[in-house]
Amino acid sequence: MKKVTILGAGRVGAAMALDLARDGEFDVTSVDLSEGGLARLAARGVRTLRKDLSQAAEVRAAVADADLVVGAVPGFMGFNTMKAVLEAGRNIVDISFFPEDPFALDALAKDQGLIAIMDAGVAPGCDNFIVGDFQRRLDTISNFECYVGGLPKIRTWPFEYKAGFSPIDVVEEYTRPARYVAHGKEIVMPALSEPELMDFPGVGTLEAFNTDGLRSLITTVDAPFKKEKTLRYPGHIEKMRMLREAGFFGLEPIDVGGVKVAPMDLTTRLLFPMWMMEEGDEDFTIMRVIVDGTKDGKAEHHVYDLLDRYDPVTRTTSMARTTGYSCTATVRLVAAGLYTRKGIAPPEFVGQVAGCWDFIRKDLARHNVNWIES
Repeated sequence: MKKVTILGAGRVGAAMALDLARDGEFDVTSVDLSEGGLARLAARGVRTLRKDLSQAAEVRAAVADADLVVGAVPGFMGFNTMKAVLEAGRNIVDISFFPEDPFALDALAKDQGLIAIMDAGVAPGCDNFIVGDFQRRLDTISNFECYVGGLPKIRTWPFEYKAGFSPIDVVEEYTRPARYVAHGKEIVMPALSEPELMDFPGVGTLEAFNTDGLRSLITTVDAPFKKEKTLRYPGHIEKMRMLREAGFFGLEPIDVGGVKVAPMDLTTRLLFPMWMMEEGDEDFTIMRVIVDGTKDGKAEHHVYDLLDRYDPVTRTTSMARTTGYSCTATVRLVAAGLYTRKGIAPPEFVGQVAGCWDFIRKDLARHNVNWIES
């Protein structure tokens, strides 16, 4: 039985631990500093270990006997955590969505003879697997688009939003400049820019806006048009732009009555309790991936749609289901020996291997996470 160590016991990390531990498929250990998160998993039979994952030495100690590691820490910790895992000589599948260039760790992974798959969630993740599969199947790709959002079922004023994953990573989406490709050139725009309204069956009208979600696809997919947009309920963009432009997401401390305070610290202290999903809060994940290209001289247009909802039986949020189960499917893929390329691997590299996207898609379907192709 393969030993899997999961770094991070938050909502998504916990869903992954329970999924991989189910039916004794893997020998799973969940690692975190939070006693509450670990206690909830221990109560459901998952082995736990308390470590400070911000410390490289503790990461290396935590993964010392693992056959495979899963990274599920917040984005600002992700790069250093992956580096520590690779230094410990362990394969890793990661969903931390860190901002640093992952290929800076490519030489380390290759020198160690290790597999390091990053961004193996739903987005980034499944959209990358899909376009990677089309890189194999089509002669050329002319256009790639991804629209994705995780939203609460119940719209509550003022933000009509709850964070299905790390809230600090949500704020990062609103502040990090967004890159996309048009006419073969990389374009950089502010996040939250170029809004458009889109209608989705079963959901209604949502607004889409630029975020920096293309990541590795900017360089790994040869297509003259590539973009990724985030979906929210209409009106959310204006609220977030107002906060950003007024300086509420600023990192430089300002003087407030003789006390130095970073605006971001105050804003997150006020926002995050309002964004936090409570036990039993229902959410949904909606996603559309569009790929245009040619095969044997003929134009092809492909659309993949996903609409997933909170699972009331297991009390698992949709964002934890779609992100976590995409990652655990990738873990099973690696454990089965279906992907063996050494070095840093964005999900599109995995999708380029025949059968890998089909494997992941079928594994997701076991959890009733269903991608519909048209």
